[in-house]
Amino acid sequence: MLSVVAWVEVDVVVRSVVDGLVMVRSDPYPSDLSDAEWALVEPLLPPVSKDGRKEAHPRREIVNAILYVTHAGCSWRSLPRDFPPWETVYGFFARWHDKGVIARVHDALRDTSRELEGRDRQPTAGVIDPQSVKGAQTVDAATRGYDAGKKVNGRKRFLITDTLGLLLSVLVLPASVQDRDGGRRIMVDHYFDHWQCRHLFADGGFAGRFVDWAGEVMKTSVDIVRKNPGQRGFEALPKRWVVERTFSWITAHRRLARISFTRPDVVAQSGQRATVPAAAATCTVDEPSASRSTNSTSKPARPSNPAPVS
Repeated sequence: MLSVVAWVEVDVVVRSVVDGLVMVRSDPYPSDLSDAEWALVEPLLPPVSKDGRKEAHPRREIVNAILYVTHAGCSWRSLPRDFPPWETVYGFFARWHDKGVIARVHDALRDTSRELEGRDRQPTAGVIDPQSVKGAQTVDAATRGYDAGKKVNGRKRFLITDTLGLLLSVLVLPASVQDRDGGRRIMVDHYFDHWQCRHLFADGGFAGRFVDWAGEVMKTSVDIVRKNPGQRGFEALPKRWVVERTFSWITAHRRLARISFTRPDVVAQSGQRATVPAAAATCTVDEPSASRSTNSTSKPARPSNPAPVS
């Protein structure tokens, strides 16, 4: 028997029909992917297995449920009942996480976005920055620490983005780790994944020995972008502002505004998962015909190009 998948919209209720199974959806959630975004994401997912039992729920609903948990900050058991059962959703999430599917989807969307901007798929310059985030009680004491400067007890996210603000590398360490020490560790991983990226912009926390080490060992030049004299509070700085926007994309998801995951690698991939909608949106923003009949929500505009550096 052929598997029949259809989307039917009646007034404000969206029905998902799979082999006669009807799933009733209320109005689309803000975290749902649009039709155009789903068209980009679907081919990047693992193919449906032809062996064993057929999948009882549409892949699109599975992905939307995973994004909902990240965006809303709820537990898996608290998924609204108009999504597939939470056990099913978590099962897909766990398998895709362990196989690196989420990371590959994110990387493919990022590369497509760069090509649409007229850039090479592999960037030659990036921006590095850390962010200290409070940890919940579920975070083990061995993987957390205290950032005396920010007065934060939890973990520290180290990001390297391209000059568009699209995520390249992420590493999660205890908040007590110094910026220059964490910077060395993420640069080692970054070197093998993005070997063409040989110039980084950074803040004053990376000045000094880190700059010398990066040049001598990693053959990467580091340009320190310092605050303006007399600056108080937040001010968008040249080159560095794009990574601050990336942090805002991540912390806009309540599940990542405060770290509750036990495993640091899950936190790292959660950052990639949170930026998947933004990366997909940059690939579809120029398509006015893209339908949101089943998933109407606003997305970030395509990142502007603040610098001529690729």
